[in-house]
Amino acid sequence: MFTLLQAAPAAQQGGGLSMWIMLALIFVVMWFFMIRPQRKQQKELQAFRDGLKKGDKVVTIGGIYGTVCEIKENNVLIEVDNNVKIRVSKQALVKDFTEPVQ
Repeated sequence: MFTLLQAAPAAQQGGGLSMWIMLALIFVVMWFFMIRPQRKQQKELQAFRDGLKKGDKVVTIGGIYGTVCEIKENNVLIEVDNNVKIRVSKQALVKDFTEPVQ
């Protein structure tokens, strides 16, 4: 009877340790499948915005297609039609549709 009482607390401690290991494993999996790809996408988008040049074809967050005419530090002038230009924030640009040179 005395040995059964001593074994019970050891089993509870092992269960607590496995719980912490499972929580750590869940965090690692979540980081690998959710946080890491999102950071990669943010870096690519920032590189795109930093690498803008005159003549690039872009799309804004609102779905406006245009061609870059002028670039300033925080905003870009986009020509959306013949002689129709709008100024948008660089943060509003999401895609580049410039055809690759072959």
